[in-house]
Amino acid sequence: MASRTVLGTCHHDCPDSCGWEVTVDDGVAVRLRGNADHPYSQGELCPKVNRFLSRVYAPDRVLRPLLRNGPKGSGQFREATWDEALAVAADGLRRVQAVHGGEAILPWSSAGTQGLIQASSIDRRLFAALGASRTTGSLCGATAATGTALTYGSGHGADPLEVAHAEVVLLWGTNTRLTNRHLWPYVEQARANGATVIVVDPLRTITAESADWFVQPFPGTDVALILGMLHVLVRDDLVDHDYVRDHATGFADLAAHAAEWTPARAAAECGVDADEIERLARRYGSTRRAFIRTLIGAEHHHHGAMTFRALACLPVVTGAWRVRGGGLARSTGVWSGTHVDEDVFDAPDRPHTRGVNANQLGRALEDPAAGIHALVVWGGNPATSAPNAGAVRRGLARDDLFTIVSEQFLTDTARYADVVFPATTQIEHLDVVPSWGSLHLGWNEPAIAPVGEAVPNTELWRRLARALGIEDPMFDLDDEALVRLALHDLDVDALRARGWARHDLPEPLLPYEHGGFATADGRAALRNDALGSLGLPALPTHTPVPVAPGELRLLTPKTHPRFLNTSYSHHHGPLEPAPCLELSAEDADALGLPDGAPATVANDRGTLTLPVRRSARVRPGLCAIPWGWWGQDRAVNVLTDDTVADAGGGGAYYGTRVRVTPAGTPA
Repeated sequence: MASRTVLGTCHHDCPDSCGWEVTVDDGVAVRLRGNADHPYSQGELCPKVNRFLSRVYAPDRVLRPLLRNGPKGSGQFREATWDEALAVAADGLRRVQAVHGGEAILPWSSAGTQGLIQASSIDRRLFAALGASRTTGSLCGATAATGTALTYGSGHGADPLEVAHAEVVLLWGTNTRLTNRHLWPYVEQARANGATVIVVDPLRTITAESADWFVQPFPGTDVALILGMLHVLVRDDLVDHDYVRDHATGFADLAAHAAEWTPARAAAECGVDADEIERLARRYGSTRRAFIRTLIGAEHHHHGAMTFRALACLPVVTGAWRVRGGGLARSTGVWSGTHVDEDVFDAPDRPHTRGVNANQLGRALEDPAAGIHALVVWGGNPATSAPNAGAVRRGLARDDLFTIVSEQFLTDTARYADVVFPATTQIEHLDVVPSWGSLHLGWNEPAIAPVGEAVPNTELWRRLARALGIEDPMFDLDDEALVRLALHDLDVDALRARGWARHDLPEPLLPYEHGGFATADGRAALRNDALGSLGLPALPTHTPVPVAPGELRLLTPKTHPRFLNTSYSHHHGPLEPAPCLELSAEDADALGLPDGAPATVANDRGTLTLPVRRSARVRPGLCAIPWGWWGQDRAVNVLTDDTVADAGGGGAYYGTRVRVTPAGTPA
């Protein structure tokens, strides 16, 4: 039996981007395990991908092109040849273009794969040639990056692995043990050396349970808490005056602004006791080696960008950027430009076409004035994962909407498609994966030939381009050539042989040790007067969160170790607790809802009926429903707010308000 081992990298929408090894016997993948030589993941994989091969060879996988032969949403399809399916797809796109213009075509993709070329590359050339509309914003990441840049001039931050050198670890709005699990050993290393681990989160997560100290503000009140901390830092002179003098602008204005935010005032807004705010600020300001780790949880509010702008002020005021173990770590994806140039895939003569925010797909599909008549979806399942998912489903059900989906399974979105093309899994195609949780690139070598008639996304774009008669030299390049075109200042052959490479950056990485912020004057903008053009105040400002009497704030956490957003829930769902509504005992009693009783959760966007779980994880005034389940009767995003955040184009999922009643109670 011919056996070999192939190196690859996990492609999922996760900061860890783990290295893996696939054992292949006679062309069949028989084992997938972690690559012990990978410096970050160190041989460990999570419960999601420990069963990845069952996904590759799943009996319900889409392996041939499908054409709809039943009502939209019914999931009724017939198999077709590639030639037939391409002809139908090309004809549908040409018809829409001819009748309504190119902007009536909308490409929509998300992070189903984070690969350099399979996520988005030559698709840009295809849709530019069609004159299609553009998707703007993002479900995750854009608001956090923009908010950080409002203070630093860019989204660049610390290397997360530097947390191991901290004396204070502040995990802000991130459930590290669940969603960034390979960083947790570095947190534990810091604690073993005497660090205090503090979690700030509106939900008592498994990470909060493992912390030394848990701080639980109301969702969307982060800026009030930060201003209360700044008040104490300034009042108690826990300020690095040399650093702010040399490397920041507007400190005096920020200090005067924070003087108005006493711990008592902050406490009234964020629901954290004033004495706890005092202790938190003093512990944070007691050392420069105070490390803030945050990801995307805190951005999903109406004022998410302001949260990250305010958070970015803290290590500037205390001078934490001077030392190892200090600073602020967000996404490391912004460092990928060291070796990756994705702009090479952009069409040089792309026409300027309108943008449709990714979070408001439902609005665009339901609004006749928007004029969307063709939708092409890959790398995502917006009927489940986008906010206001009920509107997305209603839009997808339109008879006059022509929909193409590239997928591995008949997701909730794919069930509405007119044409479904079979997509390869990560072990069947070539790619490079830039991590957003460490300073590494991962090579992904195809381990097996594509199963059935599945093709990589790049090959789908080549075939569609040919079917549409679109000529561009980029479509003549194979996947390896595309990868090499986008990589620079890197030994690609060494990356391929080893399976990973660290970005060519200083080690340790201290990006703002001597200032050098990406602002016009090179200084951190504690006051930023240019924000007026965005409709934002010059100083970090808290905006109260309105909640009407009888309403609860809804959180939609990721709680399942075997799900990744909406991926795997249809396969691993039986291994996880069924979706439920978490309520505090106080709210459950007031509503007359015993544990396990069915409750209706509703707002003007949708309704769900779920069993109640009385929980100490949520505080009064809040409720929680887990993210990730398929099906309109279980998908929490039929309720979520599709308002766009204050800057960056991200969504405000956690701005959702609902009313809860016992099931069967008249509205």
